[in-house]
Parts: sequence; structure tokens; C-alpha cells
Amino acid sequence: MPTRLQYHPNKSFHFGLVLQIVFGFASTFVVANLYYCQPILIPLSLAFNVSYSEVSLVPTLIQAGYATGLLLITPAGDLLRRRQLILLLVIISLGLTIGLAITSSFVTFEALSFLVGTFSVTPQILLPLAADLAPPAKRASALSVVFAGLLLGVLMARVLSGIIAQFTSYRVVYYFAIGVQAFVLLGVYALVPDYPSKNRHLTYGQIMWTMAKYTVTEPVLVQACLINIASSAAFSSFWVTLTFLLGGEPYNYSTLVIGLFGLIGIFGVCMGPVVGKFIDSLIPWYASLIACIALLIFQAVQVIGNGLNIAAVIIATLGLDLFRQMLQTSLATSLFSINPNARARLNAVYILSLFIGQVMGTSVGTKVFLAHGWRACAGVTLAYAGWQIFILLLRGPNCGRFTWIGWEGGWEGRIRKVKATNDVEGQPESGNNNRKESDVDGGNEKTGNENAENGGANQS
Repeated sequence: MPTRLQYHPNKSFHFGLVLQIVFGFASTFVVANLYYCQPILIPLSLAFNVSYSEVSLVPTLIQAGYATGLLLITPAGDLLRRRQLILLLVIISLGLTIGLAITSSFVTFEALSFLVGTFSVTPQILLPLAADLAPPAKRASALSVVFAGLLLGVLMARVLSGIIAQFTSYRVVYYFAIGVQAFVLLGVYALVPDYPSKNRHLTYGQIMWTMAKYTVTEPVLVQACLINIASSAAFSSFWVTLTFLLGGEPYNYSTLVIGLFGLIGIFGVCMGPVVGKFIDSLIPWYASLIACIALLIFQAVQVIGNGLNIAAVIIATLGLDLFRQMLQTSLATSLFSINPNARARLNAVYILSLFIGQVMGTSVGTKVFLAHGWRACAGVTLAYAGWQIFILLLRGPNCGRFTWIGWEGGWEGRIRKVKATNDVEGQPESGNNNRKESDVDGGNEKTGNENAENGGANQS
């Protein structure tokens, strides 16, 4: 490890532009591993001489592997040093991708696909690390960079994979994946700083147990997950059924034109850091409320206007991409305020809820569309948006940590900046990283503005 990246109690790391680029690049091209296969299923079926039904299992296996990694690997970020864990994960995913590029056995390809999904959880280790390295006043901005990388990875993987396979071979797609992961490995090794492990007194089993416990003891987490499930379901339903809408009457667009609609999502990626800075100035609850109301409005636009004018589709696409990213960032900012020593576990539960929403949205959206058409499907997504607002309004912006329903703590929306000595950029937020979990979880309940982690009130 380079000496300049080694952790020292009296040394702080600046989460500046270079480190943001590394985090964004790593998120983009690691999460891309999950989506390279989707545009090349036909070339894969021809290369391995298998049916379409057989090759269609590959994306399912990758996503199943990803869910496994989220559940079993991501929580280890609260137990191990993140720099070393990230390097190990990238090395393993890179090695497995080499196997995908060279194997001639379809069974081996399927097994490797599952394992690639399992070990492609690096972005979910980077999210809590970004929250730790960035000062509280800039935490949402730091998280927005990683979320932007995730969205960009989904878009770029599908576009690049389709283009590369069109003019060469599916194997070249995986050679490309090997190359960019090598750059990720180099960037992480050269630029990502070391950071102390947070819970050296805990075992892996205890980490998993406390993660399960949080799902029934932390109101902020439960609220965020319920909102996230609905948001993810609406987003997945929209994009899955958009192909049917644009390919049928009255638009009758070609596959190429339909594919270009995915590029509209880049607007949301570009606006991510701007959204993050906006969230930094507010109690995250208010940013979530703004995003939920905006999502409701844009869902209404597609219910009313889609099928009548293409402008309604474009407007809805732009709005849904932008404000869903805003909602994700604000919810994550709230989550990471719960317990600085449990951010990896909290993030694992949060992302698993996103995964559940994707499955629900894809399944329900497709069935409703086929049975009742686009407008009924859009009506379901509108109901999802209404559910998000309902769940959010059950707890006020400044409720205590363990308050399930209520509005105590006032209505203040902007963060109060008070002087403190603990919140230093790139430094652990607790004075003792070996303190027991109960010392963190069982402390006095604080309101949103009293807790330095709940929106960054204590800023040096």
C-alpha cells in the first residue's frame, strides 16, 4: 500500500474530485458486469448452441448472484477494512470475467455468471466508504457520485455490449470488461485511502444478526425500504413496458429508436452531483418529499399524455430518472445517519429492498400491461408514487431515531451549522472504533437536527 494512503489518526483524507472520479468509475464498470449479457443473449445462444429459453437463464443467474453478494458480502464492510475488501472483490470479479471470455462450456458460463454477480458488489462497499470519507456537510454529494456511477453503468453496459457484439464477437465484450476492471483495480490501489475497520470486536455471525435486527428495530430504515421498494417497482415497470409502448401504436418505433430512449437517462446521471449538493443543504427528509411529489407529478404526466404525444414520454422519462436518483440519494443520506458503525449493513438492507422492488415492478408491470394496456400500467406506477408520499409523511423530518410514527422535533428544513470537533473529513466519526455495538445502538435518542449524523448538523 502506498504510504500516503495509509491511515493515521491525525491524518485526514480529502474526498476531492480525483477520488470522486475513481469512485464513480469503479461503480460504473463493476456494476456493468451485471448487464453486459442482456443485449447479447442471441449471440450467446448461437455460440453455445443452446435454446433461447436456456440462455435466458444467464441474466437471472447474474442477478441471483448479485442478491447473494448483497446479503453475504456487503455487510462485511462493517467488519473489514474497506480498501482491502474492495481490492479483493475486484481481483475476483476480474478473474471470473476472464473465465466468461474463454470458456466453451455453457454450464461453466452459467456457473461463472452467478459468481460474477456475487462478487460484483464493490459499489455497495464504496457507498458507505464515501459516506465515511466525506464530511457530513458534503455527504449527499459524495453518495450522489456513486449512485450516478451505478446508473451510468447500467446504461453503458447495454449500449457498449450491443455495439461491440454487433461488429465483433460476444467474447470481445468480456475482453472489454476485463480491461476496464483492470483500470478499476489500478485506480483503487493507487488512490483509495485506507480506513480502519469499525467493529473488530464483532464476528461475522454477529454482523449478520444485527443486520437482521435492524429491519425490525430501526424506523428510518424500514421507512426508507418501503419507499424504495415502491420507487424501484415503478421505475422497473416503466422501463420494461416502455418498449411495448414505443413499438406499438401510435408510435411504431424501431428497436434502434427505442434503444436511444435509454440515453435520456444520462441526463439524470449528469444532474446527480447537482442534486447531491442541493440535498446537502436540507434535512434529507425534505429532499425525499420533494422527490416523491415530483415523481407523482411525472407519473401523472405519463398516465395522461402517453399514447397521445411523444413529448409526454420524453418528459416523463427525464423526470423519473432525475427525481428517482434524488430520492435514492436522500434516503441513503438519512440511512447513514442511523449508526456510523453499521453503514454497510444498513446499505445492504436498503439495496436488497431495491432489488425486491425491481422484481415486483417487472412482474406486476408486465402482467398489467398485457392484460389492460399502458394506461392501466401507468396507473399502477402512479399508485406506487402515492404510496411513497404516504409512508414518508408517517414520520416528520426531525423525529427521534426510534419514533415509528409522529411529528415531534419541529418543521425545520435547513441544516443548522454548529461548531463541533468530531466531524473531520476523512476521519472516523467515533472516537473509539472498537467500542461495542450496544454503545452505538443503545445511546440517547436524538432528533434530526441534534444528531450530527442526521443531516450533518455538527460541522466543523
